[in-house]
Amino acid sequence: MRAIGVNSYGGPDALEVVELPEPHAGPGEVRLRVRAAAVNPTDTLARDGSRAERQRKDPPPYVPGMDAAGEVDEIGEGTDTELHVGDAAMAIVVPDGSHGAYSEYVVVPAASVVRAPRDASTVEAATLPMNALTARLALDTLALQPGRTLAVTGAAGALGGYVVQLAKADRLTVVADASEADESLVRSLGADVVVRRGDDVAARIRESQPGGVDALVDGSLQGDVLLDAVRDGGRIATVRGHRGAEDRGITWHPVLVREVARDHAALDRLRRQAEEGALTPRVADTIPAEKAPEAHRRLEAGGVRGRLVLTF
Repeated sequence: MRAIGVNSYGGPDALEVVELPEPHAGPGEVRLRVRAAAVNPTDTLARDGSRAERQRKDPPPYVPGMDAAGEVDEIGEGTDTELHVGDAAMAIVVPDGSHGAYSEYVVVPAASVVRAPRDASTVEAATLPMNALTARLALDTLALQPGRTLAVTGAAGALGGYVVQLAKADRLTVVADASEADESLVRSLGADVVVRRGDDVAARIRESQPGGVDALVDGSLQGDVLLDAVRDGGRIATVRGHRGAEDRGITWHPVLVREVARDHAALDRLRRQAEEGALTPRVADTIPAEKAPEAHRRLEAGGVRGRLVLTF
């Protein structure tokens, strides 16, 4: 089968078309014929070697990709699933060596795949699993009660945008950052208060919420500079494992989506919320899989709103 991977770590041009043996679903597994795979920042780390410790046990090629959408074309013997061959579906993929979503076929645990949202295109469905599950995990970890205040940085991005929408569904008051160009977008996602993004965003959040917010999701990877935005005893959820300085009783909560990759109920709940309009899949552009280097260059250049999606 055709996949997109790297034989040697490097920049975007390290990505190339590779041929791999076609995988088949075993007990407890489902195989997708992948039609679309979203391009995420984590994929660039798999490509450039930043996550090499997770791949070193396997020979190359290494195939990135954590979001896949397409149709079910094989179900392993004895697998307990509501899916049937031919169903439109989306899945979160935990990459491992040559196993990743940038492939024509991918085999995943049945718990990691659900029906695609009704009326969503395959490309739209591919933007949901990993980013929305990460947003859900961050909110569940922070465990705020309705009416509490949450700040979101990087709110115009795919992860940040899903955090804003899910937080509003949880009846939280949301303070989000945005550039001037993105302000209307972030407001349309449901943010109650929008402040200008930047290095001093913590001061602007604190100005809008005297005493500080109850919790914060750091989608912009700014780390410790955000401490002043949060009240004494508050919480900060981070991605990529960041755990900052402990100050004023504030606790840090790194979230790792791999830990919930088999949370079928959470993934299916996100599917329902997309059908209900509480979540809005956001596609920046579609790019043929063989042009994956272009997608990675665009993502790393910044300014992409929504997700670039590779099509197979």
